[in-house]
Amino acid sequence: MTLNISGISVEIKKKNVKNMRLYVKPPDGKVTVSAPLSMKNDVIEKFVITKKDWIKKQISRFGNQTSRPAEEYVSGETLYVWGKQFLLQVECGGRYSIVLSGDKAVFTARKGSTIDQREKHVREWYRELLNAEIERLLPKWEMKTGLKAESCHSKYMTSRWGSCKAKKRKIWLSLLLAKKPPECLEYVILHELLHFMERGHNARFYSLLDKYMPGWREIRKKLNNQALDTAG
Repeated sequence: MTLNISGISVEIKKKNVKNMRLYVKPPDGKVTVSAPLSMKNDVIEKFVITKKDWIKKQISRFGNQTSRPAEEYVSGETLYVWGKQFLLQVECGGRYSIVLSGDKAVFTARKGSTIDQREKHVREWYRELLNAEIERLLPKWEMKTGLKAESCHSKYMTSRWGSCKAKKRKIWLSLLLAKKPPECLEYVILHELLHFMERGHNARFYSLLDKYMPGWREIRKKLNNQALDTAG
């Protein structure tokens, strides 16, 4: 079902869920709301209206990105790693590898490799970086909060930085976090851990964020969110 709310086309998906979530998804800024089966359309409409300015900002951002060429993983492109920019330098070799050297990222790829093959390797490289940081940082925030995750996995996600199943204490983090400054990863880890204690994004949840990470609002800005949720 699609509704026109304040001039914005919004796809409504009613599911067997407890919380309502609002997404603005790449590449074209499609607006989607996932809502509980019993939730009335006027409640959804009121929520979307309150987020109208945020939605328009995200749609505009995606519109500005449409003119950018797709990544082809060739020399001269930019590779982002932990918030820093590296000039990609592609060389041919027998096996794939990526080595950071100064301000360059030397990417050795097999001769004749396709864009998809190169992209797959880059993603796996990001996964290794991210998993190493998760292994280092997760125990830190588990100790600070007293909240323990049964598992924490990396996953390629473009509409969310993280997600969790609070009952099972499982966390998933987006591979794209490896492109952001390390403090962004710490914020998302803390964010998801706190959902074990408080499911929704309410006053108590934000007070917990303030308690454990007073500067979280500035860090969240760095994430340049692509999705806005009423629950994580």
